[in-house]
Amino acid sequence: MTRCFAMCKPGVLNRRLVGQVITRLESKGLKLVALKLMNISPELAAKHYAEHAGKSFYNDLVSYITSAPVVAMVWQLDNEDCVQLVRKVVGATKPSEALPGTIRGDFCSHTNHNIIHASDSDESAEREINLFFKPEEIIDWKDESAIWY
Repeated sequence: MTRCFAMCKPGVLNRRLVGQVITRLESKGLKLVALKLMNISPELAAKHYAEHAGKSFYNDLVSYITSAPVVAMVWQLDNEDCVQLVRKVVGATKPSEALPGTIRGDFCSHTNHNIIHASDSDESAEREINLFFKPEEIIDWKDESAIWY
């Protein structure tokens, strides 16, 4: 079993696209095991984006992610690489490189206001999941439809 952290950023909520994002990930066969609507504090944003501290875009990144609520999610896959699959559905970080049919390719036009975050490695997924969720908030349920994907 592998997991991936994903987060619908403020632009998704403002544009009323949360349902479409979740539908695309579910349609690919990913299992949603945690979901939370929340405001991100500047302190949590600093921890989440620690690797970008000091870069020219860091302050804008923190400002954007704390500007409105986000939807934090944990996705899970059995016997496959969840991070890799989520990132394929999400698409390339730069909107100009994101293919049509991906979340970013269809809904994102500005890198500075990227609409979704997805972990880029298993290590990042574990760190990010632990930042946003307590263990008891993650519910690993028996997926009876798994045979269809």
